[in-house]
Amino acid sequence: MVLVALVGLTLAGCAHAEVPVQVAPPPEPVMQAPPAPVQPPPAPTVPPGMQYLYGSGEGAAISVQAWRGLTGYAATRARKRPVDSVVLAPGATLAAPAFVPCGRKPLAAVFDADETVLLNLGFEYEEAANPQPYDEARWQAWEKTGADKVSPTPGAVEALTALRKLGVTVIFNTNRSAGNAAQTTAAIEGAGLGPAVHGETLFLSGDDAMGSKKDGRREVIAAKYCVIAMGGDQLGDFSDLFNAGLAPAVRRGTTLAAPVAAKWGAGWFVLPNPVYGSGLKGGFDDVFPADKRWAVPATTEK
Repeated sequence: MVLVALVGLTLAGCAHAEVPVQVAPPPEPVMQAPPAPVQPPPAPTVPPGMQYLYGSGEGAAISVQAWRGLTGYAATRARKRPVDSVVLAPGATLAAPAFVPCGRKPLAAVFDADETVLLNLGFEYEEAANPQPYDEARWQAWEKTGADKVSPTPGAVEALTALRKLGVTVIFNTNRSAGNAAQTTAAIEGAGLGPAVHGETLFLSGDDAMGSKKDGRREVIAAKYCVIAMGGDQLGDFSDLFNAGLAPAVRRGTTLAAPVAAKWGAGWFVLPNPVYGSGLKGGFDDVFPADKRWAVPATTEK
């Protein structure tokens, strides 16, 4: 009986023994691709137009050439007074230009400031280093604080000095703000181009109700002076009519058409500016005439 009991206990113990649980092996770790290295943004580069205007010998040579041509023309006019000035009369058109009479008024020459007598090196450096769309607040800050970061255009100091020796009053007509007149005077005079006296030899945007249009200011100047020469880097420095919504091709054609074409180098003198302004516009159809387009000829392989 004892043996039977022991056997029973043994069998009962076997009946309650735990069955081992099969544990699946851990999954193989998924190898993650290393993160791509972060590429630093490309370093800013100087735009080609700025390289040309502010850094090249070619740009400097064209500037000197323009100023030399202007002073030679003005010297001829100073010796023999013209009947008319080079300022378009009110109501004149580019197709039928008429000019303000000189009478016995004293002689003067009228110039834009920015990229005509002044190179805005400090502002354009900032534009190249931190390119962004034009911002009026940024420009106003420049007008107020950048007077010592400009230089005269090549040939300008010599030309303006020569004009004054001829008895020609030098007048600046610029779209810098009238609210910053003192700073603009400091920029012009600090570059050796002065004097520039607001309301007398310096006219600014805000002096009348015409905003950036310059014809009203030119009319005021021409009422007092016989203007024998004008210089600028934009066509609006000669007449607002060039900016009257003309398509680029039409505007270019107007510039080259008689009788206006006769004024270039003979009273109206253009300084180079491939950096900004009213001339920098136009798509393929505006710039490249259809009959002047070319493509690489197809070649036949043998």
